[in-house]
Amino acid sequence: MDLLQLALSRPREALERARRVLDGTPSTQAAAAAHRAVGVVLREFGDIDAAIAELRLARRLAGRAGDPGLEADVLGTLGVALTFAGRSVAGCHALDASVERSEGRHHDRALFRRGAVLAMLGRHREAFFDLNNAIAAFHTAGDIVWEARGRTDRATCHLAVGQIRRAASDLEIAERLFLAGGQELESADAVMNRGVLALRIGDIPEALAAFDEASERLSRLGTPDFDLTVHRCAALLAGGLPREALQAVDAAVAGVESMRCRPIKRAELLLTASHGALAAGRPDVAACRAADARRLFIRQGRSWWAAHARLAEVRAGLARNAPSGRLLRTALQCVGDLRDQDSPELPLALLTTGRIALASGRRELAGEYLRAAASGRRRGPALSRALAWLAEALEAEADGDPRRMMRACRRGLEVIDDYRSVLGSTELRAQVTSHGAELAALGQRRALQLGRPLLLLRWSERWRSVALDVPAVRPPPDEALQARLSKMRAHQTPLARGAADRVGRASPTETHRLEHEIRTHAWRARGTGAGTGPRQQRGGRRAEREFEPADLLEEVGGGRLLELIEVDGRLHVLRCGDGTVRRFSAGQMAEAVREVTYTRFGLKRLAMRFTATPDAAAVDELVALGERLQRVLLGDAAAELDEGPVVVVPPARLHAVPWALLPCLRGAEFSVAPSASTWLRVRRTRRPEGGDGPTVLVRGPGLASEGAEVPQLAEHYGADGERPVVLGGGSATVPRVLEAIDGAGLVHIAAHGTFRDDSPLFSSLNLDDGPLTLYDLEQLRRGPRCVVLSSCESGAVAPAGADEILGLASSMLPLGTDSIVASVVPVNDVAVVPLMLDLHRRLRAGLGVAASLRDVRRNVASDPLALGTACSFIGLGAC
Repeated sequence: MDLLQLALSRPREALERARRVLDGTPSTQAAAAAHRAVGVVLREFGDIDAAIAELRLARRLAGRAGDPGLEADVLGTLGVALTFAGRSVAGCHALDASVERSEGRHHDRALFRRGAVLAMLGRHREAFFDLNNAIAAFHTAGDIVWEARGRTDRATCHLAVGQIRRAASDLEIAERLFLAGGQELESADAVMNRGVLALRIGDIPEALAAFDEASERLSRLGTPDFDLTVHRCAALLAGGLPREALQAVDAAVAGVESMRCRPIKRAELLLTASHGALAAGRPDVAACRAADARRLFIRQGRSWWAAHARLAEVRAGLARNAPSGRLLRTALQCVGDLRDQDSPELPLALLTTGRIALASGRRELAGEYLRAAASGRRRGPALSRALAWLAEALEAEADGDPRRMMRACRRGLEVIDDYRSVLGSTELRAQVTSHGAELAALGQRRALQLGRPLLLLRWSERWRSVALDVPAVRPPPDEALQARLSKMRAHQTPLARGAADRVGRASPTETHRLEHEIRTHAWRARGTGAGTGPRQQRGGRRAEREFEPADLLEEVGGGRLLELIEVDGRLHVLRCGDGTVRRFSAGQMAEAVREVTYTRFGLKRLAMRFTATPDAAAVDELVALGERLQRVLLGDAAAELDEGPVVVVPPARLHAVPWALLPCLRGAEFSVAPSASTWLRVRRTRRPEGGDGPTVLVRGPGLASEGAEVPQLAEHYGADGERPVVLGGGSATVPRVLEAIDGAGLVHIAAHGTFRDDSPLFSSLNLDDGPLTLYDLEQLRRGPRCVVLSSCESGAVAPAGADEILGLASSMLPLGTDSIVASVVPVNDVAVVPLMLDLHRRLRAGLGVAASLRDVRRNVASDPLALGTACSFIGLGAC
């Protein structure tokens, strides 16, 4: 393998070999080849200035050697490096000269290099001409490595103009040729490009798997690749993970700036950062990053990229609620540029322009652009079709055609359902619903305008907690994931043994690395759907989610189900019961969030401040907190409640509410559900008591109460003739607990809980060998029928996606668990013990979970600490 070929296969080995050549007494021609190899390696490592210096020296030496072919070849390599440095005019001049001065195989390679640079600059039509000629020549000559390179860059051009099938064909052949040629570095790039293709057709798990494989290969070769960061961030954005995408690209931008690296890549990273910031709800940051990227692209002579950066600026301006004549003119210019360049982003530009025109009162112009954007609603990748259906809905709304608007919203959400079905990761299934949030909001808003509560209920349920309403994906035992989870537990074992004050102090970098590996591994899990075509969603899967209000009203009967809905910042309450649905207005969502935050703080303070001594002022404080919450959360709907059972279905942002503090609920038999659909499904599939596995009692380490209720509960259940499984004092390890609770009847776990709002699937219960996380629970074949979690914040959840929740307790509902008792705030360990004993006494007597919690609260009404603790617990599910 010659030095140039080795430089693009095993770059570090090539660098060492080239320097050994230069340390000797090489001929002028050999020295030129060695310096060129060094320059190529430095270019791939990102040290672009040093690479250019080496390549210029190589060119001078090739000229002295009297080898015009080698000189022209090195000139072409120098042209590529100059373009990477952002000096595209000089780079193109060097490449043109290389093509003119070369012959034979050197000419073919010069054509390839120029075509690759033209593709990088966004001049795809010109690039196709050079690449087609070069690939044909390489194929005729049997030069498989250079043919593979040509096909890789041509595939990039195909993707840029939306020719996905042609790109797939080129990439498949290129990967095979690179492997045959032993090109390790370039075969890693081929794997990355396979991920790009998977992302373009909407297969996120396949894309992420390919990117991870490429990253591992590049790491072994010691080669940074900022292209991989750009593509991986695009996959994270498609998966509804803008915060993670923004963090990754910001780190890459910092890396580019700290290294003497390719300016051409800095511009691309800034554009990706703009996309991430916009998706994360930071339009000001998005606008700044996009503007910086556009200026760099213009300086580098990359008009295709500059047009896409301008689109990012326009989208950020719209998100900042700053439509203006100037923004509209910029958007129109952007559409023209992207249309001229056959950009796959043209539909997004059309939609954005139509929205700006709508906001500016230009309805006729808006209709023209929205109709053009909607033309792609029956073809292309899922997210593109969903955007097209959104354009159709907006155009129908502006045109005064509500029936067409509602149909478009339904069809768009069906497309997202199809897209979501490919995902096996709980986190991604929840987060990706953000792509359908606006479609769902349009349907809700129209139902509200029509004054039809039943229709509003249907639309609220259409896109609420849909990730929980699908049974969890249970792949075959994943040894790699289990090994990573075990390693993380081993790393955190000191914490599990009570060193809670040392959280994160011991090797936080290692903890972060292990968590990152677990998350990325889980993201690659596949769902049960194909997600491959526009008609996929019309099949049987959609029926699994079909919600019928009549079924709900029949199940509710004479009870009450209160569904809270946010429409344009205001809360509305749908009271379902007695065969009807009625709507009541409540407070503003922003006010509700403030009141909930204040109330949670008050309960936390109470848990730490008081002993069990009654205090009338503390009770009065709890009452006042509850009254304020009730006013803003339920409004006049509170007066509609009577002595019957109540189900509360809040939006995701209001799940962590101590609902028992509300005066209308404190003495009621009530439960909380993520959605009415989930509650209905659990009610109709719940297991009868006594028809399942054993009772399991678990005591974790480090509790102030030492889990005092567990031995007493074991005695009580034993006296009833049961033989409960009791784990604790070293035996409560994650594997043993998972084995015991799989399919169990009733499970009580007394263990410290940790809620992670930054990464909810790492919310955990601390057991003897470390944390039991949501990732561990997803390994269960069947969840326990009833679970009591007496630990702190075990019922806390994080909002995700459009209106989804992610948390330890809520995650058990798709696993087959009927009812869960959990706290939504930190609680006093000692105060919990008598409450748990009282709760279980009532459960053993045959009362349901909701009724038992009600009676526990009534029994401690005059004790502020006990009452505050009791009100911190909710019953989740069909209780």
